[in-house]
Amino acid sequence: MSFREELQKRTAEIEEILRGYLPAETGFQKTVLEAMNYSVTAGGKRLRPMLMQETYRMFGGEGKVIEPFMAAIEMIHTYSLVHDDLPAMDNDEYRRGRKTTHAVYGEAFGILAGDALLNFAFETAAGALCENFNEQTAKAVKILAEKAGIYGMIGGQVVDVESEGQAIGQDKLDFIYRLKTSALIESSMMIGAVLAKAGEEELEKIRQTAEDVGLAFQIQDDILDVTSTLEVLGKPIHSDDKNQKTTYVTLKGLDQAKQDVAEISRRALDTLESLKCKNPFLEELITMLITREK
Repeated sequence: MSFREELQKRTAEIEEILRGYLPAETGFQKTVLEAMNYSVTAGGKRLRPMLMQETYRMFGGEGKVIEPFMAAIEMIHTYSLVHDDLPAMDNDEYRRGRKTTHAVYGEAFGILAGDALLNFAFETAAGALCENFNEQTAKAVKILAEKAGIYGMIGGQVVDVESEGQAIGQDKLDFIYRLKTSALIESSMMIGAVLAKAGEEELEKIRQTAEDVGLAFQIQDDILDVTSTLEVLGKPIHSDDKNQKTTYVTLKGLDQAKQDVAEISRRALDTLESLKCKNPFLEELITMLITREK
């Protein structure tokens, strides 16, 4: 089976897992439940749950304890996109080739659906903790919370919003990217490693790998914002210019950005390769994500 065929198969398996954790659309609060499910089922690469699952497998993890965490990380990622698209943030009307949540359900329900997904993510992860109360699941929940919060994704988003319309330097831009993008990728791979009982040294190498994957992924996103089209990308292009944001491309130029993506990617794969455990599919997945065209 080719990598593309294996990728499709594993993506379909993840879609099935996610559907199993989505709430039923019943009750007086039905509208927000519909908005939550609309947001999660909008498609996407399912990068974070896949990285989590493949890291878990690489360290010999078996069983379904990983599955609620896979669902939780995708809910958190989805809520962040729902809120990113709001009029007060990026004010985008298309995401993954279709109308954004607030464009369909209204701004208030865009806010509420995002809030609901964040809370439901931790309800889902807490279920895993109740069923498997041990050091690994407790540590996994802590990683999930930390990387999504003020020392992770939210912290990066705060600095990103504050920096709009300002000229910022490399240090601050790297800080934003490490928190805003890398943090959830770190969370994904670290949780996979922790639940498979990886050692502390192995866990740190996984964190370093994930940090570089996130950084390269975000720089590639900046490149595509300049070079791609709405039809290919599935979301508006030149949105960074519209929001007066400094990006890797505006700071260092397109050619240098491409060179740095290649260098950071090699560093990530070299760190991964230094581990005794191997997962060839994970290595190919990382390469594909960083060099993607959409």
